Amino acid sequence: MKTIGVLSDTHGLLRSEVLRHLAGSDLIIHAGDVGNPALLETLAQIAPVHAVRGNVDKGDWARGLPATEALEVNGAWLYVLHDLHDLDLVPHEGGFAAVISGHSHRPVLEEQGGVLYLNPGSCGPRRFSLPVSMARLRVHPGGRLEGELIDLSASVPAPQPGPG
Repeated sequence: MKTIGVLSDTHGLLRSEVLRHLAGSDLIIHAGDVGNPALLETLAQIAPVHAVRGNVDKGDWARGLPATEALEVNGAWLYVLHDLHDLDLVPHEGGFAAVISGHSHRPVLEEQGGVLYLNPGSCGPRRFSLPVSMARLRVHPGGRLEGELIDLSASVPAPQPGPG
């Protein structure tokens, strides 16, 4: 079995809680809005990293990130992109077992038409009342997938209302 830590929308913030949950990962997928290349270097000290470019990833360092990536893990093909609205293929026709995306900051783990759709949510700066979250994906030999959303909100202070 391969264990994949799945992140998105870090926006340059890599929380210690995230690092603890990534320990023991065989692979890390970052579904965009990395925010800082040093973050990817830190993640690479834990496990190999596959990252795609998000809408906030700008500059020379970000040009090296692909907009999408397809990778095979233990017999399962995974398709990674930042914004699910940009999906320009039919995953099950392409043989993909999962589509991994970010952008919305809303965690999602659901199966549609035999394809697992996984958005880990955001584990970067807290946005509105959305949870702070990440995910873990286990890929068993033969390609069977087992996904898990990890809510980190309890360890992150709630946003404070502005003056007013």
